[in-house]
Amino acid sequence: MRLPYVLLDHAAEIDIGLIGVPWDGGTTNRAGTRHGPKQIREMSALTRNVHHVTGVRPYELANCADLGDVNANPVDLQDSLAEIEQFYRSVSAKGIVPLSVGGDHLLSLPVMRGICNGRVIGMVQIDAHTDTNAHSFGKHKYTHATVFRRAIEEGLLDPRRIVQIGIRGSLYDADDMDWGRDQGIRIITIEEFHDLGLSEVVRIAREIVRGDPTYLSFDIDALDPAYAPGTGTPEVGGLTTIEAQHLLRGLRGLDLIGADVVEVSPPFDMSGNTAIVAATMIFEILCLLTEQLKGRKR
Repeated sequence: MRLPYVLLDHAAEIDIGLIGVPWDGGTTNRAGTRHGPKQIREMSALTRNVHHVTGVRPYELANCADLGDVNANPVDLQDSLAEIEQFYRSVSAKGIVPLSVGGDHLLSLPVMRGICNGRVIGMVQIDAHTDTNAHSFGKHKYTHATVFRRAIEEGLLDPRRIVQIGIRGSLYDADDMDWGRDQGIRIITIEEFHDLGLSEVVRIAREIVRGDPTYLSFDIDALDPAYAPGTGTPEVGGLTTIEAQHLLRGLRGLDLIGADVVEVSPPFDMSGNTAIVAATMIFEILCLLTEQLKGRKR
């Protein structure tokens, strides 16, 4: 966003930090998301200062900075989880609200470990996949397909305050979504999204997370690959870009304690269009965070 680069150690009076997590150690299909933050940074230079619909001027409402990239370890998954968690503990200790840019979806787990601070939070997840598998390949507990099952098991997320929007695609087993539903997760498939209509989906999401602390996670594969082909696990029949923008705008006023945009994989879209889409969604979310922060200060 052409924001100033500020080292975390010197991040005094920063309200919102944009943070790159260049890591794809949890990827199970096509790798490459470690390159996402770099390309999204480049494409986000096209972003301007004022939201054209809401009129929000994020850089006037809050002190925003690019806090650089987390020092993730590409060859050691557990070390990366620990590095990311520690970085976000420092972010939280400084009172900074993180807006993270991935990287694969497993990064949400150490981010939540770092910022929850004993709270059990809710989540709005915009995604093609539930990411609540028990394991990947029969034995691996920590992948981008298991991230939110682990977060629930660790007491970071309250499953009764989770809504997953845009879910679709073929399954490994017919009961793949049963565990999440049994825990109380509200799963809105892409078919139900269109049956209900966007306004009703927004109403349901707001009702589920209420006014309590909530995390927002946006997987770029929620979008149809016609709009965002640069991702590791594309699923046809997804959201359009304008539907995703309206969905995000419908979340204004929620108590968001952090957010991420993940799974952009530049090797699968050398045009950079997927990164432009991601940067646009990041700006939408940044406007939500800064507007909410202004309300808290008031």
